[in-house]
Amino acid sequence: MGEHLVNTEVNAERIAAVESCFGPSSHPLAVPGRVLVGEGVLTKMCRKKPKARVFFLFNDVLVYGTVLVYRRRYTGQHLLPLDTVSVEDLPDSESQANRWLIKTRQKSFVVCAATAPEKADWLHHIADCVQRLLQRTGQQPCILHAAPWIQDNVTDICMRCTHTRFSALVRRHHCRHCGFVVCRSCSKQRLVMPHLSAKPLRVCTLCYRQLVAAGNAGGAGAGGVGAGVGQSGQDQDEGDDRDGGRDSDDERAATWSGQQQFFAADRSWSSFHM
Repeated sequence: MGEHLVNTEVNAERIAAVESCFGPSSHPLAVPGRVLVGEGVLTKMCRKKPKARVFFLFNDVLVYGTVLVYRRRYTGQHLLPLDTVSVEDLPDSESQANRWLIKTRQKSFVVCAATAPEKADWLHHIADCVQRLLQRTGQQPCILHAAPWIQDNVTDICMRCTHTRFSALVRRHHCRHCGFVVCRSCSKQRLVMPHLSAKPLRVCTLCYRQLVAAGNAGGAGAGGVGAGVGQSGQDQDEGDDRDGGRDSDDERAATWSGQQQFFAADRSWSSFHM
């Protein structure tokens, strides 16, 4: 998809404009053979609350970030290689419409579009770009994905012991294997999961037992779990809720005029370059 745009001036100008919006400290996006397929604003279901994020679909990578000034300044750039990406359609819920799941090796999360046709376009174009990329490279589809984190407001009690109630003093934690919201007592263990991190990560008691049992049955490293089992030390990325537990100063000062209206807007916020 978008092969006719390779090495064209209009494609180069589009990519340069995206680079300019993210600023000089971001990852360079002008790569030989890269094509900007589509772009738009989606609602990303973050740990604390839904947040508007700008997304850019290239023929080899999916990029997203925080909108500070629409079409002028973005921050918090994230790059997801398409050879690790897959998408999964999700039904509407009471509070979320036009949603789907983006899955990768290192993070998975739910996003929502403003309209059903916009959602259908994103699903189609992402899946098509992934398929074409795998065909070009001869790679196999990625089958090992990170679990999406369940949002904090889904539950007031630990999803494992079911009796510890969260409060200002009792923190919520997330198991890196199942994504459940759990209390500290139910997530004391750490395991290395190579597809997520080289460092031991927090897992809940149930996942710990299952992963260790699978490793013992199949030998070291079975099930994608490496060495480094332990129960001590601080979780290195506990404060990382995939977009920060609190809005950054830049995000609180965002001046994008459409930000407040986005979530209720009955219109498409995406476009694709065919």
